[in-house]
Amino acid sequence: MSAEEDLIDYSDEELQSTETPAAGATNGAAKKGDLTVSGGKSTDKGKGSYVGIHSTGFRDFLLKGELLRAITDCGFEHPSEVQQKCIPQALLSVDILCQAKSGLGKTAVFVLTTLHQLEPIPGEASVLVMCHTRELAYQIKNEYARFSKYLPEVKTAVFYGGTPIQKDIELLKNKESFPNIIVGTPGRLNALVRDKYLSLRNVKAFVLDECDKMLDQIDMRRDVQEIFRATPTEKQVMMFSATLPETIRPICRKFMRHPLEVFVDDETKLTLHGLQQYSIKLSEGEKNRKLNDLLDSLEFNQVIIFVKSTLRATELDKLLRECNFPSIAVHSGVSQEERIKRYKEFKEFNKRICVATDVFGRGIDIERINLAINYDLPADADSYLHRVGRAGRFGTKGLSISFVSSETDETVIKEIESRFQAPLPPYPEGGVDSSTYMAS
Repeated sequence: MSAEEDLIDYSDEELQSTETPAAGATNGAAKKGDLTVSGGKSTDKGKGSYVGIHSTGFRDFLLKGELLRAITDCGFEHPSEVQQKCIPQALLSVDILCQAKSGLGKTAVFVLTTLHQLEPIPGEASVLVMCHTRELAYQIKNEYARFSKYLPEVKTAVFYGGTPIQKDIELLKNKESFPNIIVGTPGRLNALVRDKYLSLRNVKAFVLDECDKMLDQIDMRRDVQEIFRATPTEKQVMMFSATLPETIRPICRKFMRHPLEVFVDDETKLTLHGLQQYSIKLSEGEKNRKLNDLLDSLEFNQVIIFVKSTLRATELDKLLRECNFPSIAVHSGVSQEERIKRYKEFKEFNKRICVATDVFGRGIDIERINLAINYDLPADADSYLHRVGRAGRFGTKGLSISFVSSETDETVIKEIESRFQAPLPPYPEGGVDSSTYMAS
């Protein structure tokens, strides 16, 4: 059987049939974007706000005491609406398909849920989490470390390409170091499973973060499916993303059984609460001077500057450092070890300016970022949302500025404005009052 034949085929007929809700699933015709609870429960319009109307506390979820202590240490008091909707059902081992805006704490849904359910057995992997980039995998692993600080028997490990596979093999061969929670990218995990170094026969929770990105690309989807086949039939499946196109949703459902589906109320509402968004029209040759002016005049904690290629990231980073700006560059052109080192340096506030390609455009959560600049505009509205979502995380304030220097850029701006039904006005000549985007 060829690799192509081995790939699960999603025919048009299958996709249409999967989109038909199960009897009683939506308690009437589900309008686009309703929060749908399968199994006869009523629908509710999930607004995706970052604090619910009824301020629930994390204690109301009846989580393990050790988890509540860690949550308190992190300074979290009230769960976001996404967490309020998902965590109670996830704790009952219901499958979850969740799409909500960037920065609303989707990661904490599966981290807290799986840690609460986990009964660690030495030498057995019970939780498998996959995402599409190494930086995001590293970050998720750190979230597990943060919330399991009072659960010393829980072992977590991260696996991704670009590092020697022999190190992974040695870790998996040792029962003392064998992880209960595995986080990684599909390519490396599939290689370890295929070569029998990693057994997934005891997995009870299967999680995909940024699932649209993973199931949209045929090669990555093939790896995900191979890994999925290596896990038991009976398990909980959870999938999360900030954007989840209609075309991908039925593919997600193929992996799940009667999932709780949480979508924001409408695609146009995917814009970010508290984030001011502006555009600046200029020529390509004017970008460096304008960027220099903005970095000089604007107050910010940390800024992320997006460019379209690794070469431009390297050159712009070099230019900024020559102008005495504390800059760092993160892109796929540097070694994995160096990428993680630079990510940590920025995350730990040792550098305030990061020049990045789209490798940093999804899921990366660095709480001090409150300014995002699109030095080069992305190719589409979804990528724009993920990029500017690095500022204004979890309902905090933020500012985004996009450079528009070509007809292609103008088209993308119109697509963004149309998609999110929100204008990207010209950046004010007198600048922006820092109190409107800096936390007080």
